[in-house]
Amino acid sequence: MADMVLETRDLTVQFGGHVAVDRISTGFRAGELTAIVGPNGAGKTTYFNLISGQIAATRGRVLLEGRNITRKPASIRTRMGLGRGFQLTNLFPDLTVYENVRLVVQAHQRKGGRLLRLADSDGHMRDMTHQALEQVQMRAQADKPVSELPHGDQRKLEVAMLIAMDPKVYMFDEPTAGMSPDDAPVVLDLIARLSQDRSKCILLVEHKMDVIGALADRIIVLHNGALVADGAPQDVMASAIVQEAYMGRAQANV
Repeated sequence: MADMVLETRDLTVQFGGHVAVDRISTGFRAGELTAIVGPNGAGKTTYFNLISGQIAATRGRVLLEGRNITRKPASIRTRMGLGRGFQLTNLFPDLTVYENVRLVVQAHQRKGGRLLRLADSDGHMRDMTHQALEQVQMRAQADKPVSELPHGDQRKLEVAMLIAMDPKVYMFDEPTAGMSPDDAPVVLDLIARLSQDRSKCILLVEHKMDVIGALADRIIVLHNGALVADGAPQDVMASAIVQEAYMGRAQANV
């Protein structure tokens, strides 16, 4: 798997007697958008948490560009190029939209220290902040406190913060959850445009099948913590095991 940006090898986590992720071995290439699907409780978010370092693996390894990052904390993995959306938990509600993105830009630039004042004095970081906001169509809300944003705009802001990190791997966990029909296409179009950058690897957990069909180059299916299918979208979604495990249909009726 020499051409893989990200790999998991025999990745497993067990909570007491429950195996939540069961020996998943696969890899993800640059220029590929992979959708990770499966029924509720299949282990999708837990798998994401293992990759990004939010929880420790019981066994197995995570490799980023061939480097073993299995024991590295989430903060180090982020600096190494893993960009993970955390469903709003990384937002600072008392700061403005602009300030939230600006802090991410500053952290990525390794400036440290004087935080908001330093970023204000740096035209380059200011431009990068505005560019990230422009990509998610939030430039007009730059001075608005995050606490006053509707849910959909908070999700868009989270994507802007991921863009500001300029990661090697984008990890989106149900990016349209809770968004209005008007807001969701903005984020989905943005993810589609990000996927055109052949230097980036994108992982997407999503339940909406029309979204998966429109965006994914590849689908992997988890069921009871194990990887049960992997391939092109049309092939995977037509397979008997997916019809039974994911679509909720009896295999005999497929």
